[in-house]
Amino acid sequence: MINIITQIEGEDHILMVEGDVDASSSIHLDEALTELANDDLVKFILVDGTQLNYISSAGLGVFMSYIDDFKSKNIKMVIYGLSEKVMNVFQILGLDQLMTIVSDKQEAKEKSHEVQS
Repeated sequence: MINIITQIEGEDHILMVEGDVDASSSIHLDEALTELANDDLVKFILVDGTQLNYISSAGLGVFMSYIDDFKSKNIKMVIYGLSEKVMNVFQILGLDQLMTIVSDKQEAKEKSHEVQS
């Protein structure tokens, strides 16, 4: 079971992902990210993983599929609040090297708004 809520805080679009992202529920994550990717006003996406209990390879694949798309549209995505168990999955596959993952919302806001040199 998955629940995805999108909130706007200033310039930040916060995608709260609750529950389990598996092969059957990853479509909902994909739809939410597609909607944000297609919105010209979106520049900062913060993915709140504090209530994410489990993520399968299908869920990780959804995040992976947007890396280039977001880069080309100059959208910064930062994931935060992952449990140790979920973070381990990202690390095992090396996704922590390809995506920005931080511990909390404040750090996510700071990272997303950093000027790239």
